[in-house]
Amino acid sequence: MESLLGKIRQKKEIKAELKQEAKPETVDCKACGKKVDRAEAIRRLYVCPECGGYFRVNAKNRIKMVADTGSFTSWFDDIEGGNPLGFPGYEEKLHAVQEKTGLKEGVVIGKAQIYGEDTVLGVVDARFLMGSMGHVVGEKIAAAVERATEEKLPVIIFACSGGARMQEGITSLMQMAKTSAALERHSKAGLLYVSVLTEPTTGGVTASFAMLGDIILAEPGALIGFAGPRVIEQTIRQKLPKGFQRAEFLVEHGFVDDIVRREDLKETLGKILEMHEGQSADSTSENEKASYINKDEFSPKSDVAHAGINPYLTAWERVQLSRKTDRPSGSDYIEALFTDFMEFHGDRNYGDDRAVIGGIAKFHGRPVTVIVQEKGTNTKENIAHNFGMPMPEGYRKALRLMKQAEKFHRPVICFVDTPGAFCGIEAEERGQGEAIARNLRELAGLKTPVLSIVTGEGGSGGALALAAGDQVWMLENSVYSILSPEGFASILWKDSTKAKEAAAVMKLTASDLYQKGIIEQVIPEPENLTPESLWQVTERLDDRIRAFLKQYTVLSEEELLEMRYARFRKF
Repeated sequence: MESLLGKIRQKKEIKAELKQEAKPETVDCKACGKKVDRAEAIRRLYVCPECGGYFRVNAKNRIKMVADTGSFTSWFDDIEGGNPLGFPGYEEKLHAVQEKTGLKEGVVIGKAQIYGEDTVLGVVDARFLMGSMGHVVGEKIAAAVERATEEKLPVIIFACSGGARMQEGITSLMQMAKTSAALERHSKAGLLYVSVLTEPTTGGVTASFAMLGDIILAEPGALIGFAGPRVIEQTIRQKLPKGFQRAEFLVEHGFVDDIVRREDLKETLGKILEMHEGQSADSTSENEKASYINKDEFSPKSDVAHAGINPYLTAWERVQLSRKTDRPSGSDYIEALFTDFMEFHGDRNYGDDRAVIGGIAKFHGRPVTVIVQEKGTNTKENIAHNFGMPMPEGYRKALRLMKQAEKFHRPVICFVDTPGAFCGIEAEERGQGEAIARNLRELAGLKTPVLSIVTGEGGSGGALALAAGDQVWMLENSVYSILSPEGFASILWKDSTKAKEAAAVMKLTASDLYQKGIIEQVIPEPENLTPESLWQVTERLDDRIRAFLKQYTVLSEEELLEMRYARFRKF
């Protein structure tokens, strides 16, 4: 028996060697049309050395690229399918593809490690009937997600598919619902799912597990869409615009968090897993928890410091300071206070509003969600960020990130700086009021601590949508009001030129609002706050944010929500 097995193994090895030898030394790049050196393309992680175009990667090589060496253990390899429609020649076609690829089916899935972090890792292989999803593909994914839920493991799936498997008809269609249902249970258990979209991801796979990630990444230039471009063109009889349905198009339209180059993919996935691995290094012990809950440290006026605040500036002068073009923007605070920031894009509904920037980061080793309203610091940046005036998709992006933070028990820190929500036809068409209202409702019940810091202008409901949390702080020369002084004067006095007088009566300064109990802290500023002098503010913020997190992260969900409700109920 051993001799027979040895001969079979030797024949397989010889066959593999011959197959390897038969491969040409060059390969055609579909992106640029050139013949390129195969070995060089492989060395570059299957990227064309001439144009940078991406070659498709089979499941075995993809696993090698992202998993720690020797860490992958395959699951559910023995699941068998059938021919539910009795489709002529289907079994023979499956057998031929199995012989050609060495795969039993179109997805390889199992347990692996990425930089030492355990995860369930799945890769759809386009060589197997174009990565189409039949019963076995759906069953392997659903079973692996169920096991991941039982073992409390994150899931990463690389999608590459032409969609549903036509030869299996309605059985194939049902895999969309089955995989989605399994991922819903995994999500309800508070576990992470990362979807990575590669070329191509289309049809029923796009309309199910591929687009359900907590975090959705894509490779550059990947084709992503429900209906394929050829089908769309034939249906509407129009030529599609350049870049339509490519990864970059999906980011712009709010459906993908980020595009990650292949050489950066393992590191990015490793960072994401590490950010979601459980309790942070800065967690508080049970003894500390008891001592903090028994202390009355949550009064709005308990720890505010007025030292260094200039009492002589007028309200209008502070308005002018809050609007200075060289005043630090939201992204400056991210860079100064946090490490390992990863920006996530889009509202998963319409677009990616650049007036709102958000993602995950670390604050002294603790994972947090950071959301800022971004104006920019010069005219070009102002225009790119719409002068810090969010559209509805900006508020919906912020809410998506807040709900994600709630799922993974991350505190939320918001930096508010906006003259107000954008008012225009397109904003109204897309539901500006509804977007702000939904943020306020969801924030009221968000089961994770929320800190908001007004760093410049806090304009009306456009600011409140990110400032309805557990505490609100203001920089010394920031303002927070029902409307701009110009708008206030225009409405009440029919004269917008009386903005200076309006500012004086609106009680919009940090000192005014602190005295009224609207905010909890006033943060002193240097005489001229710029990105260069920002450290004088962030040093103070650093200590105070640490104190806030230490106080609020030890509260039960019930205590947190009751205190938040009481905060707004008193106004």
